[in-house]
Amino acid sequence: QVQLVESGGGLVQAGGSLRLSCAASGSIRSINAISWYRQAPGKQRELVAIIASGGSTNYADSVKGRFTISRDDAKNTVYLQMSSLKPEDTAVYYCNAVGSFRYAYEYWGQGTQVTVSS
Repeated sequence: QVQLVESGGGLVQAGGSLRLSCAASGSIRSINAISWYRQAPGKQRELVAIIASGGSTNYADSVKGRFTISRDDAKNTVYLQMSSLKPEDTAVYYCNAVGSFRYAYEYWGQGTQVTVSS
């Protein structure tokens, strides 16, 4: 079992910054990658950023250069630093973990709301 808890969402002005946190617990040694997804009302959930256990990262084109995904192994936490925020970044942001512990698995956090005002 893996538990994920997101935090750090809120209301921010366009051009501002926000840092989201994803705290992981449980069988964290089995996690292969942590991703951030987002879903705006009426839109499909989309991948924002991913960090693999080896440290490699990838980003959606829409956030490349503005968002940074990182992790703090001592705190078992993955961060999403968001800067130069735009109204179109408004969404519920979800943390996702994939890995394998006897079986492959995928877990989701409860989400945290990010609202960017123009």
